[in-house]
Amino acid sequence: MSGEQAAPGRSSLDLSQDLSDCMEALNLFMNNRFDESLELLQPRTKDSMYHSLVYGTILEMQAMMTFEHDDIINAGQVMKQAQEICQRFRKKTSLIGKSGAETFTEVELHAEVCFAECLLQRAALIFLQDENMINFLKGGMKIRNSHLIYRDLNNLMQSNDFQKGESHVHLQGGVSLGIGAFNLTLSLFPPRILKILEFAGFSGDKEYGLSQLHEGATSYNLRSLLCTMLLLCYYTFLSFILGIGEEDIKEADSLLQPYISRYPKSAIFLFFAGRIEEIKGNIDQAIQWFEDGCSAQQSWKQFHHMCYWELMWCVAYKGMWRVAYFYADLLSKENRWSKAMYVYMKAAFLSMLPADEPRPFDESEVELFRLVPTLKQRIAGKSPPTEKYVIRKARRYQAKDPVSLPVPALEMMYLWNGFSVLGKDPQLTEDTLNTLCMAENRLLQEPANDYQDDDHCSILLLKGLCLKHRGRLEQAEECFTQISEKKMKYDHHLVPNALLEMSLLYMQQRRGEDAIPLLRRAKNNYKNYSMESRTLFRIHAALTKLRAPDSEESSTDGASLS
Repeated sequence: MSGEQAAPGRSSLDLSQDLSDCMEALNLFMNNRFDESLELLQPRTKDSMYHSLVYGTILEMQAMMTFEHDDIINAGQVMKQAQEICQRFRKKTSLIGKSGAETFTEVELHAEVCFAECLLQRAALIFLQDENMINFLKGGMKIRNSHLIYRDLNNLMQSNDFQKGESHVHLQGGVSLGIGAFNLTLSLFPPRILKILEFAGFSGDKEYGLSQLHEGATSYNLRSLLCTMLLLCYYTFLSFILGIGEEDIKEADSLLQPYISRYPKSAIFLFFAGRIEEIKGNIDQAIQWFEDGCSAQQSWKQFHHMCYWELMWCVAYKGMWRVAYFYADLLSKENRWSKAMYVYMKAAFLSMLPADEPRPFDESEVELFRLVPTLKQRIAGKSPPTEKYVIRKARRYQAKDPVSLPVPALEMMYLWNGFSVLGKDPQLTEDTLNTLCMAENRLLQEPANDYQDDDHCSILLLKGLCLKHRGRLEQAEECFTQISEKKMKYDHHLVPNALLEMSLLYMQQRRGEDAIPLLRRAKNNYKNYSMESRTLFRIHAALTKLRAPDSEESSTDGASLS
């Protein structure tokens, strides 16, 4: 590669040293030496694009865990500064797509990939905290501009006249991260949501995205940690919460093992080890990993909060409602992600206790439910869907003599697809089924009220899931078919979700031809219900697995992002 140097005085030797420093900073980070990692990077953040980018990345990770306004603003300012530094080193004369590879210096190419990464991370921060819809749209534009740079870089590096520089492995890692992230993430999105994000015509290629991220994760480069973390997030969270929970967890295990061996006390990797065991249904082992993650370090309490959230669900799977309450209480006091959600969960867990059992701290679930609407926050000008859901569910407690929710903790477990985890343990599934049967009997013995049909349909949905996991498929199908919109007054989300679960039951029985029309009905016939986007993601995942287009009209896939 030859060409005009982007910024006088910077050479490939400087680039090599910068990359080496940043690799060392990430090594410190993975060893829980977070402050030392930042101290190593900080002195060079105003002149080195890589020091500035990695410094901003660590601050952004912190901000995403704390949800503290000052942390988000600080991370955004650092990332903006990193982008400005990258701009200094970028080629000034023409666009990537219209220039030959020989016209770029090695530094200029690294400036492009770092610039694209800055755009992507700044967009994430805008989505996290900005209440102005215009700026929210600006975040979408940053994503699109970032994608175009990654696409052009990828094409450039595959051209015949491209020559690899000394730091090619790091450049390739950056492109693999970007191309892989876009393809994987957008493959999860239903066409309707892609259109809103102005990605109409693109579908993303999931397998190509996974292969690019695996390539980035398994080679020794600066982005291998980010590639690995994105893959672990996909296998252990995204495919469960936004999918149908059928990804091969062995892939996550094989990715994690080298890191756990090298960094046995790393809070990040202990957390993922716990999540993998949780998904396998090994709840006690998962609890041990999460507890180890909390005791491994004390300097960043934010990592504890991620573990508290998972520990809360692990003990909830076991029906240990008082212990689950204490984790929700800790989160409500220490973490700012969603006070409304945490207080709702406190109330939900207390609701699962026998009426005559003393409540911790003499708290009343009715008073906690009444508090939930006052804790609403706004992100990007809107309340998060999870908060809208809990506020709507808690609204019934505003009455002088409220009608209690029958199984609110189990309803919330379903929204996070926790029954895919619960179903791996036959005894816990049976125990949950018994809890639901008792709740159903109590409900049917109570005097009729406005919420009774909705509450019964909610119990039927959850019963159906338990029965499915216990292999009682005919009984599960009977539960799902009893859920009808004619009975609904409030919980309209139950109907499309019942159709989705019936479809997944059919898929389990290799009856894909019966599943497809139900999935399309769930997608096309129901609008504006609670947690709609999450249900649409799961419907899209099921249709993708069946290799069926989202509707009968859309028979062609969009362009992939390669």
